[in-house]
Amino acid sequence: MRRRNTNNLNGSGNHRDKTATERYNSLRNKGAVTDDERLLSRPTQPLVSPNEPVPDELIQEEDHAFERALNFDYTMTDPWRVFRIMSEFVNGFDVLAHIPPSIAIFGSARTKLDDPSYAAATETARLLAQAGFGVITGGGPGIMEAANKGAQEGGNLSIGCNIELPFEQESNPYLDISLDFRYFFVRKTLFVKYSSGFVIFPGGFGTMDELFEALTLIQTQKVSNFPIILYGSEYWGGLMDWLRKTMLSEGNISAKDLDLLRVSDDPQEICEWVAEAYQNNVQFERINSHRETSIR
Repeated sequence: MRRRNTNNLNGSGNHRDKTATERYNSLRNKGAVTDDERLLSRPTQPLVSPNEPVPDELIQEEDHAFERALNFDYTMTDPWRVFRIMSEFVNGFDVLAHIPPSIAIFGSARTKLDDPSYAAATETARLLAQAGFGVITGGGPGIMEAANKGAQEGGNLSIGCNIELPFEQESNPYLDISLDFRYFFVRKTLFVKYSSGFVIFPGGFGTMDELFEALTLIQTQKVSNFPIILYGSEYWGGLMDWLRKTMLSEGNISAKDLDLLRVSDDPQEICEWVAEAYQNNVQFERINSHRETSIR
């Protein structure tokens, strides 16, 4: 039997015998430089006289160095990214900690001014604001703009939590409080933490994401007494039928899970349902102040 040649695997020790952690640490510590050294050191650079043209190679090198400096800490090293994530949580908690009871309104950013859903979102938000609720949206155009506009018309706080996207999404002009986020999961946490209910208007993937995020949290009892209301029976009818005829019939949800959703075409009715759910929650907390009600 031929004997396997392992000479190329052996140096100071057998590479194959080392654990992944040991190999990682050995590479990481090879010629390690302390953080103090990194902080105080700066690579030497060629001297260029102010009277001489700067070489193209040096310009390109400086451009690349500038890009690396902008992106290195947070996009190249996950441990440092934690601090950016933490800063978004801290800033969001700090800004939103003292807002009034608020309702999150979601829907498509593509909804036009002349769309009936735009007018309905404005009216719904106006009624909620007059009933004492602040309004929280994603801060962008479309349904979000309509809801923030209605909140200001109703005389209550209008809040926008905008998300950084590859294509620019500007904040709408109807915001009393505007927050910007890089991370969807931070933004979604704040929506749930500082909202007393969700009103969902017609929308796309993002709207569906927010809808099913809330449904999952309620179904798993991470939040309770949290109304989710869909505006537009025609738009949401197909989804509701699929939930009943497919998801329920396959046994993937229970009948009571369908009760987590309510559908309405009337802004006044939506406002009444939201206010009723909020008052019920207030009563529950008076009965048992130690009851775990939500992640809030």
